[in-house]
Amino acid sequence: MSEHSLDHAMRTLVDQGVHTVMTTFTDLHGAPKGKLIPLEGLPDAVTVGAGFSGPSIWGTGLPRMGPRSEYMGRVRPDTLRLLPWLPGVAHAVCDGFAGGQPLDTCSRQVLKRQVQRLNERGWTLWVGIEPEFFLLKRGADGQWVVGDELDRLAKPSYDLDAITRNFGFLDSMRQHLIALGFDLQQMDHEDANGQYEINYRFDEALAAADRYQLFKLTAQAVAHQHGLHFSTQPKPLAHAPGSGLHFHLSLTNTDGQALMADPAGPMGLSETGQRFAAGLLHHADALAAICAPLVNSYQRLAVSESASGTTWSPVWKAAGDNNRTCLVRTVAGRIEWRLPDASCNVYAALAATLAAGLAGIDGALPPPTPCDDDLYLRHALGESMPPRLPANLGAALDALQADAALRAAVGENFCEQFLQIKRAEWKAGDTTNSKG
Repeated sequence: MSEHSLDHAMRTLVDQGVHTVMTTFTDLHGAPKGKLIPLEGLPDAVTVGAGFSGPSIWGTGLPRMGPRSEYMGRVRPDTLRLLPWLPGVAHAVCDGFAGGQPLDTCSRQVLKRQVQRLNERGWTLWVGIEPEFFLLKRGADGQWVVGDELDRLAKPSYDLDAITRNFGFLDSMRQHLIALGFDLQQMDHEDANGQYEINYRFDEALAAADRYQLFKLTAQAVAHQHGLHFSTQPKPLAHAPGSGLHFHLSLTNTDGQALMADPAGPMGLSETGQRFAAGLLHHADALAAICAPLVNSYQRLAVSESASGTTWSPVWKAAGDNNRTCLVRTVAGRIEWRLPDASCNVYAALAATLAAGLAGIDGALPPPTPCDDDLYLRHALGESMPPRLPANLGAALDALQADAALRAAVGENFCEQFLQIKRAEWKAGDTTNSKG
């Protein structure tokens, strides 16, 4: 952004009553972090960056002293948005730098490198993200319980009574998200008591990741205003379905032509789409570590019954046309990647997913055999099954360590930090580090 353009943006913000900018970045765990700076400090935050102590941030790998000990979050002016739930404050996304160079352990920079690989081909990845989450509160014993104590149906999907009781939260979300530029599509009660999903329009990969982080910030603030806790824990309630963060993926070229879709192809996919899906399945074990990064994630990724009688947990490495029992579901010429859960670092998960898909394309991997079966029914009948995902975080981390090709594509330094921190969590049996 030119100096003139930035001056114009600042004058506009002043006219809108903005006096402060919330500069945010995302740590290795996927948690939004940041600080407040006066509006007058925005030019420096754009050109030099808002300064943070590098070692105080999970996963930077920065030292405690020297020129590279400072994590400099350079504001992206195109991401400036007024926060409707914090009057006078605008939100901005930062890219991580250290020593004047892009920081290779910054997850947003990790995703930008993958997007650049696409740009070199003239391709764009479009991503629709489906946030599932729980609204909880502390019970008398200090444990998390469903925030709406009347939400007790055995099969609560689409429960309109619960939606009505929690309309205050949902309508506040509607108002705030629209004010932030979200194109809302629907809100519904999901399969578990206390669980909801809010859907909004897809976007280019980097913008989609930025938007999801802003969604989380907004949901946390609105939940607090209503005396609730917004939870991205994959499986906060032992006998209920967990929360996924499904990615709907499609590729286009410079002419806007869909590259994955072919109505006459297997599962509605072109050869490019089939090979992208093959890459996801080939690297699925390693991807599990990044897309399902908590000990608690593998309580969601388990072959188990739920209180509602329904589970959509993607346990087996298979692909099927509109088949929700598969890890890869194809629908309307796009790929739904069902592995990620709501605790993941969305930038890292998208970067790794894209890297795996491109590996499938570039390696001309054979297309997956379409699965037309209900895999849960096959499992119950004792029939032969596709290979399954790692059963726990430790096995997933071992798979990422062993997948040299994926680590190299995502970035060795980021993966080294990720493995170090997540192995410590696995060793400690830490189920709490979802930051929400």
